[in-house]
Amino acid sequence: MRFYGNDYSLDIGQGQTISQPYIVALMTELLELKGNEKILEIGTGSGYQAAILAEICKNVYTIEILPQLAKNAEKLLKKLGYKNIKVKTGDGFEGWKEYAPFDGIIVTCAPEKISQPLLEQLKDGGIMVIPVGDIYQELLQIKKGKGKIIKKSIIPVRFVPMTGKAKEKN
Repeated sequence: MRFYGNDYSLDIGQGQTISQPYIVALMTELLELKGNEKILEIGTGSGYQAAILAEICKNVYTIEILPQLAKNAEKLLKKLGYKNIKVKTGDGFEGWKEYAPFDGIIVTCAPEKISQPLLEQLKDGGIMVIPVGDIYQELLQIKKGKGKIIKKSIIPVRFVPMTGKAKEKN
């Protein structure tokens, strides 16, 4: 079988990238979506992952720390007709408390450690998919249930680092 697509990350400007299609698909699958979820995405970038999530779940809340990327993504997503995506310019490490709790949280940049505010905003029974680490990063699937956190290592990955308070706290 011959593969005709390209499976690599792409530069979207301002030192940021869009993940390779395989990783976008894997992270989306790891959320175990059923169709009626409220999802928080950290790292809007171009809006690509948010658009995919919006096709599968009820509502997507996405945060981008770089104002120009957030503005561009919001404009594009509106132009494409997405009405179930809210875009915010801000620090994703803190999440989006006013809309919490979330059924799922997907993080598309790598903090050195898992954000406590994000864990707190994850609904009981919810799933977070997050790359964690500095030089060595691993993609984690985190399930929250009955007050317990279960972490599962998926694969080694390489994401742009999370900035903002994620860096200040280390």
